[in-house]
Amino acid sequence: MENTPALLNLYTFLQTTKASDLSDFLQPFQNSSAPSFSNTGSSLPPPPPADLLISPNIAYMVAEIVIAFLSAVGNLLVCVAVGLNRKLRTLTNYFLVSLAVADICVGVIAIPCAVLTDIGLPRHNFPLCLLMLSVLIMFTQSSIFSLLAVASERYVAIFMPFRYSALMTPRNAVLVILSTWLLAFLIGLVPMMGWHKTPPESGHCFFTAVVDMTYMVYFCFFAFVLTPLVIMFLIYAKIFLTVKRQLRRVVCKQNGGGQATANMRREMKTATTLFLVLFLFTVCWIPLQIIDCFLLLCPHCPVPLELLLTAILLSHANSAINPFLYAYSMTAFRDTFRDIFMCCRTTGERDASNAASGVDGEGATVRNTH
Repeated sequence: MENTPALLNLYTFLQTTKASDLSDFLQPFQNSSAPSFSNTGSSLPPPPPADLLISPNIAYMVAEIVIAFLSAVGNLLVCVAVGLNRKLRTLTNYFLVSLAVADICVGVIAIPCAVLTDIGLPRHNFPLCLLMLSVLIMFTQSSIFSLLAVASERYVAIFMPFRYSALMTPRNAVLVILSTWLLAFLIGLVPMMGWHKTPPESGHCFFTAVVDMTYMVYFCFFAFVLTPLVIMFLIYAKIFLTVKRQLRRVVCKQNGGGQATANMRREMKTATTLFLVLFLFTVCWIPLQIIDCFLLLCPHCPVPLELLLTAILLSHANSAINPFLYAYSMTAFRDTFRDIFMCCRTTGERDASNAASGVDGEGATVRNTH
């Protein structure tokens, strides 16, 4: 029999092993969930590892790093452009700067937290785990509230033009921005106040294992994401219809010319750009929210890991999109971005020239003045 050597080895082992050692040896296999062994001569399985290590998804991590870099640099450029160009210092752009700050925080803080929690870190530190997961929710809410503030400002500008100056003062804009951030932080901190799942026995920090899906779906998504999105789409729909009707009326009266027509066209272009920002936000974030609803309504249904990671990447990629959209559709932003790059390139060329000639910047200035 081909199994005879294995049986002889097992017999010798049982004869030479003390009862206490034998009990220790058999204990891992006395669990009812342990696999049974047939008489086919199968080898004994190795014991489970004492500390489970989760290998990182390299492709996902690389994609997150690229998105984080583009988000941080691009949105920082938006903030610098508004600070340098007085023409960009409008109330609308103040709210866009608030959105850019939220996107910078996504690149610098939220994405590193997402990468760590993807491999279950921090482990055995539940308060820190909750804080990191709450941060992901905070910046999402801050973005949606910034978009709602932009839509509200445009609504007042179009439908209440005579009250705009009294309502939309810089002081009121700052108060609105601070209020949106405060509300976003309060919503994001709810899990730390007790609305979360029981800490997993393994100690790993996974989003779906820690954050309660009822909180994510009913509280965050339905109340503070879907409802503002519906309101904003209705606002922009009304803006488009009203501006288009007024533009047609003005064009008929003035035969296509006049300052009023130019103003209406400018308002339409601005509303179109802002609506596109809202539309891209919706496209990037809705897939992940749908997956959350699926996890809540069908907790035992499998969700492919690749699909979940793709939805997460898409939601984070939204933070890197807006600077490119501003540069493409807003002339003032595009010109300011170009000026910043030209200034940086000119400074770099001057520094390289000075270094090559062995002359510092002050000497070059003195020489050029003679």
